[in-house]
Amino acid sequence: MADIFPFLDVLETEQGVTQELEMFREYAFDFENGDLIYQDGKPVVLEGSEAMKVWIKKALITKRYRHIIYSWSYGNEFENLIGSTYSRGAVESEAKRYLQECLMSNPWILAIRDVEATFQDAMLSVTAAIDTVYGEVKISV
Repeated sequence: MADIFPFLDVLETEQGVTQELEMFREYAFDFENGDLIYQDGKPVVLEGSEAMKVWIKKALITKRYRHIIYSWSYGNEFENLIGSTYSRGAVESEAKRYLQECLMSNPWILAIRDVEATFQDAMLSVTAAIDTVYGEVKISV
């Protein structure tokens, strides 16, 4: 196979090598006031499951590609569904896909299950169970 494209170098990779993730950390965030939580003048740092909950909620309220401080893989694209002319089924399907893309960029998230996207009047709601390395987190957006 290497003879077909002799100008390409074949990268050797080790099979079965797993990289152990460090403890996930995130700054505690007051979502009502939109600010970090401080204790003795220093921002509070959360670890594990509580840190994951903050990261998930922040990713779900941050618009993707809007803020240069974040990488392009961070945030969501739910805003694209506002005013769309897609059918309700298509919007629900896209909402599920946007949720997957938003959250699966985090290596501490293992899977997203039981995703339901439903309309109530003109409001789209999405619920899901998220499996992380620290356990399950349930969300509703």
